[in-house]
Amino acid sequence: MNVRAFTADESSRLAPAIRGSYLGVIDKIPHLLELGVNAVELLPVFEFDELELKRFPNPRDHMVNTWGYSTINFFAPMSRYASAGGGPVAASKELKQMVKAFHNSGIEVILDVVYNHTNEADDVNPYMTSFRGIDNKVYYMLDLNNSAQLLNFSGCGNTLNCNHPVVKELVLDSLRHWVKEYHIDGFRFDLASVLCRGPDGSPLDAPPLIKEIAKDSVLSRCKIIAEPWDCGGLYLVGRFPNWDRWAEWNGKYRDDIRRFIKGDPGMKGVFATRVSGSADLYQVNNRKPYHSVNFVIAHDGFTLCDLVSYNSKHNDANGEGGRDGCNDNYSWNCGIEGETNDLNVLSLRSRQMKNFHVALMISQGTPMMLMGDEYGHTRYGNNNSYGHDTHINNFQWGQLEERKDGHFRFFSEMIKFRHNHPILRRDRFLNKNDVTWHENRWENQDSKFLAFTIHDHSSGGDIYLAFNAHEYFVDAVIPPPPHHKSWSRVVDTNLESPKDIVPEGVPFTGSGYRIAPYSSILLKAKP
Repeated sequence: MNVRAFTADESSRLAPAIRGSYLGVIDKIPHLLELGVNAVELLPVFEFDELELKRFPNPRDHMVNTWGYSTINFFAPMSRYASAGGGPVAASKELKQMVKAFHNSGIEVILDVVYNHTNEADDVNPYMTSFRGIDNKVYYMLDLNNSAQLLNFSGCGNTLNCNHPVVKELVLDSLRHWVKEYHIDGFRFDLASVLCRGPDGSPLDAPPLIKEIAKDSVLSRCKIIAEPWDCGGLYLVGRFPNWDRWAEWNGKYRDDIRRFIKGDPGMKGVFATRVSGSADLYQVNNRKPYHSVNFVIAHDGFTLCDLVSYNSKHNDANGEGGRDGCNDNYSWNCGIEGETNDLNVLSLRSRQMKNFHVALMISQGTPMMLMGDEYGHTRYGNNNSYGHDTHINNFQWGQLEERKDGHFRFFSEMIKFRHNHPILRRDRFLNKNDVTWHENRWENQDSKFLAFTIHDHSSGGDIYLAFNAHEYFVDAVIPPPPHHKSWSRVVDTNLESPKDIVPEGVPFTGSGYRIAPYSSILLKAKP
């Protein structure tokens, strides 16, 4: 969630003085409670320069740094997020008010933190001097053969030398500050693989900073989450040094779920592995399912609506000639690129968005979704919208109201279903007694259908799920319900709202179910 973008749009109907501010977020907490979330991960709120893009050698005057991944000060909150007329002191006070309001509502606050680089740019185009003016060789990774050359594993021109003793203590002091002073509940570390590199950029097996964060007494109750890759190719998904504490953004979950739902062949087995908690990645190093942060969508990349509306990125507005942003999106436009009035295409896109959300909410692990996906926000195919302080990024409260009884209702009810069924969020990996796989010939690489039952050993409240990623109907054989129980249909993504999700369930007595193309169903065993 981006603090500014959440309420900056005039459709938020907030007083202009608090739009796009910490106080503005407080006013909209009821929306988050209605949606059902219990934690927010805030895009960077450390002080950063919104106008940095105007200082580049080829300035982009229409662009503003809205994401904030260019830290100026690791100890100060973003002053421009204070209410109008405020400043640094007001920013600190109002951020504390926001965190307290979240906590009073039962919502934890996790900060996205950027310790892999600073906003000092590179050695060719430095537009600010900070650590470089104190001791360049201590604070930054330098080329061993040319000490004037900065190493760039961050993709932003410089790389902080995080495992140097001086820099390590700076980072630890910063983290402790946010916990002690602002009562922050956890941190997500941007490009965390950088924090696993030594002074020359070589990967370390036991990075001192990563270990000390895991062992630090002040941080002991914090959630610590790694984005386990960097721009230098150090991909550590499932292999991030963890000391039994570090969780990870599971990039393999994102890619594999996308590929199965859109109908790529040969993905059924790995889809089953991902929704089961990714034991292949996390059980082998003594971690739990919840150490996998499962996501289909994050801030960088397509929104959920755009994932089912575009085959290719459309980033011309970013001013980089289309060179920026990922090219491997595993997206599918459902037949027409971009906006359309074709009812069949729109219906298919709606089903696909619901299919993704069902998969996310029934997966073992920790689910994460993007602000705005609850109403179907579009960035019009821009998958790298870091520089747009406009409707491209801003939450559209009017669209939320228009879709409250349809798209939003489905998303919020599915979150509630997960919350009400502990068997979907176990603290251990599934074994053969926990799940039964149906009609699954794993060797058939052409199969795009997966059905399984998750067993509830305590009350018999089993859950049957089936995902059909074929372009044709599949007649599924429904297994008998547990003793003294009967099946009720809770979800069929092919149906229109409100029939697509019925929390109390619709009685189902048949032995077969015809599942529509690109659809999923969920049955619940009830007395």
